[in-house]
Amino acid sequence: MINAHGGKLVNRVTDADPSGLLSIDISADLANDVENIADGIFSPLEGFLNKQDFESVISKGRLANGTAWTIPTVLDVDDETGKKMKEAGDVLLKNPDGTGIAILHVEDVYSYDKQSTASGVYGTNDDSHPGVAKTNSMKDFLVGGKIDFIQRQNDTEIRKHRMTPIETRKAFDDAGWKTIVAFQTRNPPHVAHEMLQKTAITTRDGVFVNPLIGKKKPGDFKDEIIVKAYETMIANYYSENRCQLSTLHTEMKYAGPKEAIHHAIMRQNYGCTHIIIGRDHAGVGNFYDPFAAHKIFDDYPELEIQPIFFPAFFYCKKCLTFTNPKVCPHDADSREQISGTKLREMIQNGQSPSEFILRPEVAKVIIDFDKPFVE
Repeated sequence: MINAHGGKLVNRVTDADPSGLLSIDISADLANDVENIADGIFSPLEGFLNKQDFESVISKGRLANGTAWTIPTVLDVDDETGKKMKEAGDVLLKNPDGTGIAILHVEDVYSYDKQSTASGVYGTNDDSHPGVAKTNSMKDFLVGGKIDFIQRQNDTEIRKHRMTPIETRKAFDDAGWKTIVAFQTRNPPHVAHEMLQKTAITTRDGVFVNPLIGKKKPGDFKDEIIVKAYETMIANYYSENRCQLSTLHTEMKYAGPKEAIHHAIMRQNYGCTHIIIGRDHAGVGNFYDPFAAHKIFDDYPELEIQPIFFPAFFYCKKCLTFTNPKVCPHDADSREQISGTKLREMIQNGQSPSEFILRPEVAKVIIDFDKPFVE
């Protein structure tokens, strides 16, 4: 099976004793990322970035040793907390319910420049970009160091599909899959997405549908809808043993091309051999060229996972099929096309999407859900 990124699947799950340690509270999204580090989803990271790696990721899109890494994984603290953590050495990280989940072995506490950080990751300092706004709201110091994961979060309905890379690799092996196509999403599945996935696996063994579950910007669909919609679509429209659903619990960054590389790395760690990269992958607003996420892969030829680039898919009323601009000669008036943004607008305006945009079973899931959007 394909190698983990960096050559080794990280495992930082231990039975270490946290008794007597200084403790600090972290957010639910950061707690998810601590678990992602421990399970190897973020391989080769073994903890939060130290200063040398952080600065290299911001300026070069790589760790200090040259390994591809484009999104900084960091713990931000204020000055006083940073000093206490540095003095303590080992610190217990607690999730919002007060449960201690991991021990952080503090190696580095350092300041950073928010403007250069935002520019390096998002390509802009415009505060209307949600990633820039978050960077500007972060505390002034970062803490680097490896983690030892000691306590999993309580099982909840939204986590029932969560799988570790060890589990996904076993599932792929048990299914007899050699070639696995990953599909990243933060939206319910419209029919063009379904057709795109099925086109990708026509000459491959299976698709790994991996919705991102975590903090999103206002107006995005809620996680519960995304999961339920995919459960419904797969049950009604996929052949047996051709699709594996698993949720990825991390915060959406909206970093466009940089996040496309990050998405690819995580799916390689899960065991996928290919990943679908569509138009404006991980984009927001008009901050990125629609195909910037395609072009950036030229800068990372060493990645073992292979991108599959797709233009926009749509239904053509003259071709009588789902197609794309490369093969369809007809004008825009002949096309039933949709994006996540347009789908959200239609639902908000009380419009019922056509069957060429949304499967009726999926449409029912969305329409029947009270308050379907993040506020």
